[in-house]
Amino acid sequence: MIGELYADSLTGAETDIEYEDGRRRPLHATRWLEPIDGDEVMLSRCSGPTLDVGSGPGRLTVALARRGVVALGIDVTPHAVRLTRLAGGMALCRDVFGPVPGAGRWTTALLADGNIGIGGDPPALLRRMRELVRPGGEVIAELAPPGAPTRAERVRLRRGTVTGPWFRWADVSVSDVSRLAHDTGFTVTTCDEASGRWFACLRRTHRA
Repeated sequence: MIGELYADSLTGAETDIEYEDGRRRPLHATRWLEPIDGDEVMLSRCSGPTLDVGSGPGRLTVALARRGVVALGIDVTPHAVRLTRLAGGMALCRDVFGPVPGAGRWTTALLADGNIGIGGDPPALLRRMRELVRPGGEVIAELAPPGAPTRAERVRLRRGTVTGPWFRWADVSVSDVSRLAHDTGFTVTTCDEASGRWFACLRRTHRA
């Protein structure tokens, strides 16, 4: 049901993210179909093979392919993967915690649009990302603004009276990313703000 509601939201169906305490906010998934101001901060750092984790309809994967950068999007929603392929990008229906092609050899991996929250456990996700990028490789993560809370919550998608199952999602503030990176085998090399969005570049260190 998560995938179905998300797929519907990509067609413009009004879908909310509902929090366990009753809060709701619109998903606005159609914004991921086109370039977004600030994307260039991520795209400009991708000079080698790049893995786009939680790639959705693939705007970043496709943009990289058009620049001649080898890029692969992975997403758990088949419809999003189809949209990426139709737009000219390479994409597979994969869970980041499952088998991923090229594990340990990617130069760069993207966690755009808050995808550092996948699974609701940022340390576990970054440890997995460390397995996917090569030594010295980079993870570029889009984060919440400085001072925003770093937290994990249970959420679900809702369209009218139809709801999906609860799942865990996390937000990570740029204020907390240095500690998180250190604890998971990365070092923060840059933190940038563009068009109201915040990005951190995490380089894989040689220590385990």
